[in-house]
Amino acid sequence: MSRSDRESGEFVVPGTRLGVIEEFMPGPGTYVESGTIYSKATGRALLDMLNKRVSVYPVVRTGSVPRVGSTVIGQVSEVRSKNAVLRILSVGKRMLSGFFSGVLHISDVSPSYVETMYGVCRQGDLMRAKVVSDMNRTYHLSTEDKTLGVIYAFCSRCGHLLEFRREKMWCPECAKVETRKAAQDYGAVTI
Repeated sequence: MSRSDRESGEFVVPGTRLGVIEEFMPGPGTYVESGTIYSKATGRALLDMLNKRVSVYPVVRTGSVPRVGSTVIGQVSEVRSKNAVLRILSVGKRMLSGFFSGVLHISDVSPSYVETMYGVCRQGDLMRAKVVSDMNRTYHLSTEDKTLGVIYAFCSRCGHLLEFRREKMWCPECAKVETRKAAQDYGAVTI
């Protein structure tokens, strides 16, 4: 938008250029990239010329997206020694239609020392985690609370659902014993 055609109340969509940071302060519903302010939501742009602030107020209801502080359920898609990547399936009780992924770092797993992520989760497991940051457009997750962690785990040998017995995961099919950072309500969650 150039200065001459910019109007308050104009209908904008995500990614619409609203101005530059030398001209306006970014307000709610906006984001800044390389010094340019863009719309983050579909709605009406509000250009406050007195306070030199630009905001976007949504006119349509947005879908659920993970936010800092929200609890999410995700499926582990990749495990490395120091972190795991989860495909986020739901935020709270609302299922997502889009694709979001989050990173669980070994330092955010438990208040106590954790040697490797392979003892926390495995690929295919379902986990409940809390979003602690969305810096650099990456959702950083934590499972430090006892209500957070693996809610369903699958045997790495035969793929059968594991049962939680005496602080360990046990496979009723092949009798393999594995370790996980299990949530307090492991196996009782309906998805």
